[in-house]
Amino acid sequence: MLAIEDLTVRYRTPGGAVEALSSVSLKVRTGSTLAVVGESGSGKSTVALAAMALLPPEAQTPSGRVLFDGTDVLKLDAQRRRRLRGSRIALVFQDPFSVLNPSLRIAEQVGEGLVYHRGFSDERALSRAIELLDEVGIANPRAVARAYPHELSGGMRQRALIAGALAAEPELLILDEPTTALDVTIEAQILDLLEDLQARRGLTMLFISHNLGVVRRIADDIAVLYAGQVVEEGATERILQAPVHPYTKGLLAAIPRLGRGRTRLASIPGRLPDLRAPPAGCRFAPRCPFAVAASALPQELRHVGDRNVRCCRAQELVATAWPVQDEAASGTLRAVLSPSEPILRVDGLSKTFTLTRGFGALSFEGWRPVMRPVRVKAVDEVAIEIAPGEVLGLVGESGSGKTTLGRAILRLIEPDRGSIRIAGEAVSGKPQKALVPMRRAAQIVFQNPDSSLNPRKTVRELVGRPIERFRLAPSGEVPGRVRALLDLVRLPAHYADRYPHQMSGGEKQRVGIARALATEPRFIVCDEPVSALDVSVQAAIVNLLADLRDRLGVAYLFISHDISVVAHIADRIAVMYRGRIVETGPAEEVMRAPRDPYTITLLSAVPTVDGPPLGKRARDEIAQR
Repeated sequence: MLAIEDLTVRYRTPGGAVEALSSVSLKVRTGSTLAVVGESGSGKSTVALAAMALLPPEAQTPSGRVLFDGTDVLKLDAQRRRRLRGSRIALVFQDPFSVLNPSLRIAEQVGEGLVYHRGFSDERALSRAIELLDEVGIANPRAVARAYPHELSGGMRQRALIAGALAAEPELLILDEPTTALDVTIEAQILDLLEDLQARRGLTMLFISHNLGVVRRIADDIAVLYAGQVVEEGATERILQAPVHPYTKGLLAAIPRLGRGRTRLASIPGRLPDLRAPPAGCRFAPRCPFAVAASALPQELRHVGDRNVRCCRAQELVATAWPVQDEAASGTLRAVLSPSEPILRVDGLSKTFTLTRGFGALSFEGWRPVMRPVRVKAVDEVAIEIAPGEVLGLVGESGSGKTTLGRAILRLIEPDRGSIRIAGEAVSGKPQKALVPMRRAAQIVFQNPDSSLNPRKTVRELVGRPIERFRLAPSGEVPGRVRALLDLVRLPAHYADRYPHQMSGGEKQRVGIARALATEPRFIVCDEPVSALDVSVQAAIVNLLADLRDRLGVAYLFISHDISVVAHIADRIAVMYRGRIVETGPAEEVMRAPRDPYTITLLSAVPTVDGPPLGKRARDEIAQR
């Protein structure tokens, strides 16, 4: 149904042309799913935009064709392209919040394609939009149809986006990272939905992702993309069971796996090459542990066994595993308190929010919308303890209260009641001015470094500010302290002069960690610190946090919705559901023999690259047991 042939795409930038795709060829068989995988910056989204003929004006295509059902979409005029998009090809973007129009109700956006492509009246489009919202598994579709995007949860917004894409009944559905920001349970529901829709509608899908566990569930075939080139392609099961290209081996080795306990994750060193002047030879060679002199020569995509691979050593590397090169930091400098005094003690902590507007407060009297105040217990009588140098993993879905708990502990939001003691100091009930000692002893690493790092400040200013604020060193010694902190998080000293926009996501997250460490804290709240990162960068950050725990004796409250990541760093795990801790215990015990049904549901929803994938019915049976 879709054939991309020898496609090269370059973007004009002030610094020169960036070659996002280099002679890429892909085929998607009718009724099947092809997954395109790789790190951020590898060219995955450019493939999606090219397939929709949605490349921006600064994009150039010096070579190649994009054939949909035999027609080159790149050569169609604007009017024919508009008729094609939505009616026969539809695209589901990664971030529904940036795609959905905030000023239009959901029904208008879902039904827009029906009005434009099928000639529906507004009333008929509204009725069909409600049916589509019900088809994609949204409870109370009438209420959702009248809601605005900001009134919905992330999972509901993503379902609404899929409903809009399916409205005109397209033949090809392109999905660009559709589950990246979702909880594992919501992710599993979206994948169930896609599998069901494909079976009922005979959809053909191009599925773009960096999550190989998700890909294993949904895709028939895989194309691995690196720096704008296809480096390996073939049947999904064969590539995931026995990867051949070193890059594919590295991606699979970096995936956190359930049941491995506190083992070190493999990571891929270095970063993508500068695509303004891509290397003539193997583009992965600078990061490859298997590179040889021949790697400096141009690499062709050639057939090896049951797949195509772009590597001169493909035959000899078939049975070779990716080495764990990210060695643990040496030295242990754990801080010590008496066993009877935990670094954090929380008792009876509660926080309630009152919703007076938005979807949470929306109800209906017939068709008439009514806003009624609703009280939501975000944190409900929570009690936890963390020992010095211990990592407590806090897991649960979005909306379970994890972030509210973490911020309430640090008094970034005020709890309604409960007691908090950090490093022996009672911090609950004190005025903010009296919390200066606590602010030094306890820090936080936020989920999104783009929103937590000031874009107008250099790394030197960002990391040095806490040192100056708490007067931890004379002004002349601050640059040296900054260099030491950057070295601690494994960033070169010259990064001190960079601004946040000049760094990758993983590098920015390291700056956030360095800033948190600047006060020499004894306790850090890590709020989803790796959820938005590629799997290889995620592995490096998790290893780094483990090293800092071992070297400095720092204790963490590690918040995540991904229990497989938590399992690699946590000593104990606490499971949160609707504001309450429903299960807690040693990490290995919780992973091996979970007791609460919610914990069992979380574990069963984790996508895996090992063993048989669990379908919806199997997960339901597990949850019932």
